Amino acid sequence: MTDFAARRTMMVDTQVRPSDVTKFPIIDAMLETPREVYVPDGLQEAAYVGENLDIGGGRTMLEPRTLAKMLDALDLQTDQVALDLGCGLGYSTAILARLVEFVVGVEDDEGRAIEAQGILSDQGIDNAAVMHGALADGAAKSGPYDVIIVQGAVETVPESLLAQLKEGGRIACVFAEGALGVVRIGHNLDGAVNWRFAFNAGAPLLPGFARARAFAL
Repeated sequence: MTDFAARRTMMVDTQVRPSDVTKFPIIDAMLETPREVYVPDGLQEAAYVGENLDIGGGRTMLEPRTLAKMLDALDLQTDQVALDLGCGLGYSTAILARLVEFVVGVEDDEGRAIEAQGILSDQGIDNAAVMHGALADGAAKSGPYDVIIVQGAVETVPESLLAQLKEGGRIACVFAEGALGVVRIGHNLDGAVNWRFAFNAGAPLLPGFARARAFAL
């Protein structure tokens, strides 16, 4: 029988802590959240690998290091509301639920959204809700948000999504740049989002976040 608790500890000790993630609430959340229950059937053995995990439909679950460093850079507070875009089967939402007051997850696959909500409920997480909808649309009715995190790569971020950030709010995205990518944190100050480099990371491009291509004659 697989000792997932031991794998969870190893994940934190070999992937998260060495990546300069020092905030104890994040480390504790990752130690206490059973990542293996938030992956598709048959992938439990791969739940703790140190790379992005293919969950089907062209989507991935971000590697633990990337997620932890994004959360660290967002400077989360316990009284905040977060928007988790592309939450998959709810792992990132579950982690966030331990760090903030309430989390709204969004999935563009209705079956996956329903399954994610079921898993979160089974795990006793009652301060999170997963909604079905286009990822790039966010969830304006439940906003505005203190924090938005995008679980995949973007080339551009729609203004309509940025408008769902509170004044002083932050957004974390992996920007696809060539073969690699960079994580940037956007700060909403005086109605304008200013982006700052955080660290290097890669992820597949999410639907709805591609830059419009110019037509050439």
